[in-house]
Amino acid sequence: MATMHEIDYKIFGDDMQFVEVELDPQEAALAEAGGMMYMDDGIEMETIFGDGSQQTSGFLGALMGAGKRLLTGESLFMTVFQNRGVGKKRVAFGAPYPGKIIPINLGEYGGELICQKDAFLCAAKGVSVGIAFNRKIGVGLFGGEGFIMQRLQGDGLAFIHAGGTIHWRDLAPGELVRVDTGCVVAFQPTVNFDIQYVGKIKSALFGGEGLFFATLRGPGRIYLQSLPLSRLADRIVRASPAGGSRREEGSILGGLGNLLDGD
Repeated sequence: MATMHEIDYKIFGDDMQFVEVELDPQEAALAEAGGMMYMDDGIEMETIFGDGSQQTSGFLGALMGAGKRLLTGESLFMTVFQNRGVGKKRVAFGAPYPGKIIPINLGEYGGELICQKDAFLCAAKGVSVGIAFNRKIGVGLFGGEGFIMQRLQGDGLAFIHAGGTIHWRDLAPGELVRVDTGCVVAFQPTVNFDIQYVGKIKSALFGGEGLFFATLRGPGRIYLQSLPLSRLADRIVRASPAGGSRREEGSILGGLGNLLDGD
């Protein structure tokens, strides 16, 4: 039996998007704290402690959910927006940086999707937002952004955000693609995710790339982004007066700095 709230939505904008969710009476949506853009009169906010799922195990279950969210680097709390008024009401959530909002019907993905730790934007109430560890030693040691990820579970709508232009692919069984670790947005749990050594140290030093790539092997759908937040933040720092010294570094030192930064 489905426990998710069925919600209608509309996405506005091009590069700086926001999603407007339409709620029937008593329907609810949840989002990261601080993600709300606007809401109609009649919608009430409630802060919940935990992972956003409908907890049935009391305070201990909520505490464990909060611990999972803390490990992903996100807030301990989420906010539920419920329509307590008469008739349909709207609430909107804005993207945190330039990119695209992707609507995901988890029921069409087998009830689960693995995402980058900062990809989740909002969802129908009842969608569980937890943590996904990759137990492979390569991912654990060198995965960077790809090590601790979010696990979205349920059969309702969830919205994830990705930077720049979005590209999705359906990988056939055994099909392999190598991706910059920061460019991986989301993938189905049927996809095998690992980290692979580039192999040539001079490629990492002088080629502008890192020492490691993410490898994604099918079957399953993957979502990629052209502008990871870490890359955008790095360019902003370099363009600032405080980051000017980095721009003046020679190619060898600059390459070493990029390796240390994970760029």
